[in-house]
Amino acid sequence: MHLPNSSEIEITTFFLIGMPGLEHAHVWISVPICLMYLVAILGNCTILFVIRTEPSLHAPMYCFLSMLAVSDLGLSFSSLPTMLRIFVFNATGISPNACFAQEFFIHGFTDMESSVLLVMSFDRFLAIRNPLRYSSILTSARVAKMGLVFLIKSMLLVLPFPFTLKRLTYCRKSLLSHSYCLHQDVRKLACSGNTVNFFYGFFLALCMTSESVLIAVSYVFIPKMVMGIGSHRQQLKALNTCVSHICAALIFYVPIIALASMHRFGKHKSPMAMILIADAFLLVPPLMNPIVYCVKTQQIREKVLEKLGLQQQCQ
Repeated sequence: MHLPNSSEIEITTFFLIGMPGLEHAHVWISVPICLMYLVAILGNCTILFVIRTEPSLHAPMYCFLSMLAVSDLGLSFSSLPTMLRIFVFNATGISPNACFAQEFFIHGFTDMESSVLLVMSFDRFLAIRNPLRYSSILTSARVAKMGLVFLIKSMLLVLPFPFTLKRLTYCRKSLLSHSYCLHQDVRKLACSGNTVNFFYGFFLALCMTSESVLIAVSYVFIPKMVMGIGSHRQQLKALNTCVSHICAALIFYVPIIALASMHRFGKHKSPMAMILIADAFLLVPPLMNPIVYCVKTQQIREKVLEKLGLQQQCQ
């Protein structure tokens, strides 16, 4: 093999992994995976369509839900190509540049979803604490600007990843640990110094951890504020508006924290457990968020049923 200098890539192909030991069943495994992707994409597109076409849903809460759906779609489309290639065609090879591009979009939309979940907790906090000033503080213009800021911030924050990874030399191993490319996974394949990648990856993980902590703190104060509301019925109504968001936050953060912990601290980790958690991290949130919000949010549920022509039948 031609050995270029240290700024070039010596390994020309990385290899992703499906289900170790179950390669013969990849075609069958692809069926539920494809169904999950299909439901996730249709569900999030439905949420976006309903919110876009219903003037009654043009409120900050539903605008933030639209941003959540966009980030879920981004995660789905970012991982879909390699997942289908592996499980449908048993094609595990991926070029380094394609791998770097994929991890950029996966980490970018992951950070965007984390930011949206944080601002959604702030939205519920503000709606319960200052209901009279809520609409004047969170205007449509401010919500649109916040969405644009989230997108730019998320993309700029992970922009160094592909460039810092491209500068490394890959000459030891070429087998990755998942069905798609993650920064911490690719970084471990490098045989040249990658201190910058390690600390910048740690910084990004710290940013997302701080957002999860702020979400948890907001939901420590929200129940205290709810208890100050007059009637028991009003208290239940206020808490019910938070249930969907709490579920979405748990669905998103539990797999990602578990995966990050296993990558950084797991010495005797199970490869199959890591693969399942990694796949759940990208498959479950986009799949479950539309279901949770349709089930727990009456306005969304009614409008979706109305668009499908099922509202009168259900009544």
